[in-house]
Amino acid sequence: MVDVIGGPSLPQERKLVTSIPGPRSQEILARKSAAVAAGVGVALPVSIVAAGGGVMVDADGNSLIDLGSGIAVTGVGNAAPRVVEAVTAQVRQFTHTCFTVTPYDGYVRVAEKLNELTPGDFEKRSALFNSGAEALENAVKIARHYTKRNAIVVFDHGYHGRTNLTMGMTAKNMPYKDGFGPFAPEVYRVPASYPFRDGLTGAEAARVALTQIEKQVGASNLAAVIIEPIQGEGGFIAPAEGFLPALQEWAAENGVVFVLDEVQTGFARTGDLFAANHEGVVPDLVTTAKGIAGGLPLSAVTGRAEIMDSAHAGGLGGTYAGSPIACAAALATIETYQQENLTERAREIGAIIEEFFGELAKKDDRIGDIRGRGAMQAIELVEPGSKQPAAALTGAIAKRAGEQGVILLTCGTYGNVIRFLPPLAISDELLREGLQVVADALAAN
Repeated sequence: MVDVIGGPSLPQERKLVTSIPGPRSQEILARKSAAVAAGVGVALPVSIVAAGGGVMVDADGNSLIDLGSGIAVTGVGNAAPRVVEAVTAQVRQFTHTCFTVTPYDGYVRVAEKLNELTPGDFEKRSALFNSGAEALENAVKIARHYTKRNAIVVFDHGYHGRTNLTMGMTAKNMPYKDGFGPFAPEVYRVPASYPFRDGLTGAEAARVALTQIEKQVGASNLAAVIIEPIQGEGGFIAPAEGFLPALQEWAAENGVVFVLDEVQTGFARTGDLFAANHEGVVPDLVTTAKGIAGGLPLSAVTGRAEIMDSAHAGGLGGTYAGSPIACAAALATIETYQQENLTERAREIGAIIEEFFGELAKKDDRIGDIRGRGAMQAIELVEPGSKQPAAALTGAIAKRAGEQGVILLTCGTYGNVIRFLPPLAISDELLREGLQVVADALAAN
C-alpha cells in the first residue's frame, strides 16, 4: 500500500508506475470477487487510496486523472479542505441521533440554505434523505399526497434510480432494470427532446410529449411530471430551448406538480448553481443529491411550502436521513462552491472541452454530437457518415483511456456517449492532458 496524503496536496499529475490495473489493485479486486456480490460492477479495475484536486492515486501508486468525479459527486474535489474540517468537527461532537427522534441544527441549516438557493422566490420547505433515488421516491410521495392523484409521467432516456419505483421511472433496461420487475404501477413514459436525433424545436418536442400525456394518461389523473433538465445516464441530452418551459407552463395550467431531478445537474455542475436557471425554469419541487455534500450521502426534496407541507407528520423521514455528518459536509461544500466561484469554473471547463472536441470533430466524423453545459459535457460517437450509435467504439475508448491513466465514464441509451464530469477543482493543464488521452484513444480505434 502506498503512503500518500489525500486532498488537494496530492501532486496534480498523471503518473503510471505499473500497468493498469497494477498487482496490488488486482489483488484487491480478486478479494472483491470473493466477497462482494457479482452485481456490483466496476468501471475501472483499480483500488483507490487517495484523491484530491483532479487526480486519484491507486494502491500501486499510479496517479490517474479523474474525469468522472464519482459520477458528478465530488465537484469541489475529493477531500476538499472545508469539507474535511467540517466533517472532522462534527464527528467529534456526535455522529447520529436520527433527526426525527431528536433534531439538530445542521439539518435545519441545510434546509434553510436549499430553500434560499433553489429556483423560485416563493416560500419553500425541504426534507433531507440519503440518495438521489430516495429523494425521487419522496418527491413522488409528496406530489401524490398533495394532488390526490396517482399517475406519474417521466421521459424517454431518463434515469432516476435503482429502487423499485425509480427503476420503473428509469428508461434504460440494462443494467438497471433487466430481470428486476415487476415495477411500481402508474408510471408513464413519453418522448423527450433529443435535438441530435429528433430534429425538433423545443416547442415541437413539447407538443409531442404533452399530446401523448393528454391522450394516454389524462391531466386529471396526473400527480407529477418528472424530468432531468439535462438527462444524465440517458446521454447528457440537453433539451431544445423552450422544451422545459413548455412543460412547466402546461403543468401549472393543469394542477400537476412539476418536478426537476437535479441530482446530477445540481450544484454548479452546469455553470449555474442549478440547471433550471439556464432557461429560468422554476419547478414546484426539485430533487438534489450527488454534488450536495462533497462525497457524503445526502439528498433532498425542496419546493413550494404548500406542497411540501401537505404530507402528514411522520410521513417523511428515515433513520439516517439528513445525517449530521452529511449535513456538516453539505454546508461546507456549498460554502466552497460560493467562495471559490465554482459556477464560473464550470463554465471555463465546459469551454475547454467544447473547443477541444469541436476541433477534433472537424477531422473525425465519428464524433456525431458535442453537447452539454458547463462541466457536464459529452460526445456522442457514431458510425462514420451516419447517426448509427458506435457503442463498441465508445467502450474501447473508455478501456484504453483507463489503461493510460484517465478515469472516463460512458452513458447513453445506446451506450455510445462519453461523458465528462471532471472535478471543478481540476487544473486546465490536467484537464487538457486527460482530453488528449481520450483523443489518442479515439485515433487508435
